[in-house]
Amino acid sequence: MRRSRKVKILATIGPASSEEAMLKKLFEAGADVFRINMSHADHDLMRTLVGRIRKVEKAVGRPIGILADLQGPKLRVGKFANGREALKVGQTFTLDDDPEPGSSSRVYLPHPEILASVEPGHRLLIDDGKLALKALETDGKRIVCTVVAGTAISDKKGVSLPDTVLPVGALTEKDRKDLDAVLAAGVDWVALSFIQRPEDLAEARKIARGRALLLSKIEKPQAVARLDEIMELSDALMVARGDLGVEMPLEAVPGIQKQITRAARKAGKPVVVATQMLESMISAPVPTRAEVSDVATAVFEGADAVMLSAESAAGAYPVEAVATMSRIAEQVERDPTYAAVINGQRSAPEATGADAISLAAREIAETLKLSAIVTYTASGTTGLRAARERPQVPIIALSPILDTARRLSLVWGTHCVVTEDARDLDDMVNRACRIAIEQDFGQPGDRVIITAGVPLRTPGSTNMLRIAYIGADGKGGR
Repeated sequence: MRRSRKVKILATIGPASSEEAMLKKLFEAGADVFRINMSHADHDLMRTLVGRIRKVEKAVGRPIGILADLQGPKLRVGKFANGREALKVGQTFTLDDDPEPGSSSRVYLPHPEILASVEPGHRLLIDDGKLALKALETDGKRIVCTVVAGTAISDKKGVSLPDTVLPVGALTEKDRKDLDAVLAAGVDWVALSFIQRPEDLAEARKIARGRALLLSKIEKPQAVARLDEIMELSDALMVARGDLGVEMPLEAVPGIQKQITRAARKAGKPVVVATQMLESMISAPVPTRAEVSDVATAVFEGADAVMLSAESAAGAYPVEAVATMSRIAEQVERDPTYAAVINGQRSAPEATGADAISLAAREIAETLKLSAIVTYTASGTTGLRAARERPQVPIIALSPILDTARRLSLVWGTHCVVTEDARDLDDMVNRACRIAIEQDFGQPGDRVIITAGVPLRTPGSTNMLRIAYIGADGKGGR
């Protein structure tokens, strides 16, 4: 099945979409990668979902990527004697290490790392920012605050710390167990939540050992401040706008989204835009005009993928949400201004052979109006480099490794096909032409451009370009 758009769709699985038949419908509607949220899925359910996705993959004959999203450190206050307390702006309120039920003047904070790290002047946001506190004094055992905004607090509400760098890694004990389980199940991508610093990736990478690629969710101001360093150690990024909008001013989020998207494009790393993209479709069969514009903006920015959360996981219209997002993307990519916007954001290539080949392939393909760029890629790197150029023609990524094809299903513009490695140069050309016809990217008389490494089967050696006519027999003509 050939997609008529280049941006990919990442759909979250949940109660509304966990059955195999529904997963197949979501794929057919446009989902390229499925997300399993480990905040809600136990290990048995996760393994069941992976098995169902793999059955769908086999049925449709296309590689499908699976992303497991780890919960990350969830910071919450303790419980209250009355379950809920009313507060007044300007009053004093204390968070401390006393496990006794809370009152209108204090509450237990079961996180000694917060008590030790918060300094006077730091903000503490409770319940997604509905209650804003400002620290007045701290002694390592308690934080005395003043109420800046909000009038209520209740049991187990989340705590956000936009001004504080916590001396804890991104992986909790639950995350470590979840990571072992998802790697054993064979997921393709692992998303890490609440990344603060590049060091947060080190433990996960050590555990993963290349069995899955790591996607860093950018949802804290500390991560934005060290974006370049985090990007260097990540395989992909996600603009997680939900928590980002809690910890930073809402009006700053669109600019940060553009900053992250452009930085990722420059680095040649996939970038996903997520959260509330078609939020109203949780309960309505059509989105708002503002939501359509929001999705369109991400596509115009050249994001690799756009993500659905509750819309596909728990909403009343999961298939319609995916189909709507697909139609929006298709329309944007057909827009007369799209190519100019994408081209205007393109970065200069790095001084490497792979980048030079990818640049040349794009320029030749667009100048000669070729049917497709066919790239042979074992590790996926050549496919990523081809996508970094954001060509106007389709990219067919051929790989002998199924895991590589699955991982590339998240990457802009790549149509992944699993095929045996070419035996020699003639076989390489013939195979590329035959697959271009089979996958509906060309027909006899068309031309494609092929990139590969010579000698064949040598990873990281992309050094060859070849323009080939598709002959009447489906092989490469002269």
